[in-house]
Amino acid sequence: MVQVRVAGVAMDSLGQHVILLKPVGEAPSSGSVVPIWIGAQEATSILVAVENAVTPRPLAHDLMKSLLESLDAQVTRVEVTRIEDGTFYAEVTVVRADAVHVIDARPSDAIALASRVGAAMWVADAVVAEAGMPDMIDTDDEEASVDEFKRFLDEVDPEDFRG
Repeated sequence: MVQVRVAGVAMDSLGQHVILLKPVGEAPSSGSVVPIWIGAQEATSILVAVENAVTPRPLAHDLMKSLLESLDAQVTRVEVTRIEDGTFYAEVTVVRADAVHVIDARPSDAIALASRVGAAMWVADAVVAEAGMPDMIDTDDEEASVDEFKRFLDEVDPEDFRG
């Protein structure tokens, strides 16, 4: 497993949202990122959490956080565990008292929840090997790098990640 952080959210040429997960400790424009296509609502929820934005009403992932807190439960980690037929799978580990529960989840929901509660995010080595791509964002010339990454997104298809 590789510990990751949310490096950003982008849109591909079809207007679909892509979350970019980058291994913790890797410098910008080095190493790899794992792109995962997600829905618009999940992208918004992740961005709200990552940017510490305030919403007038709780979003679904805020509700999940409140429910867990009211039950004295804690999300300790989320893991993107595998890819099957182009679909990413994740698990959320929740601890309550002495009980540990591992719950199946969509990666977008797991990441949105982890971003709210400060839980560690992990990606299986096999997922990084299959879906990872070189990090193209250069912070010294971010505009050119973003343009290069947008060209990549214009050419890539989520079907490219089907096994």
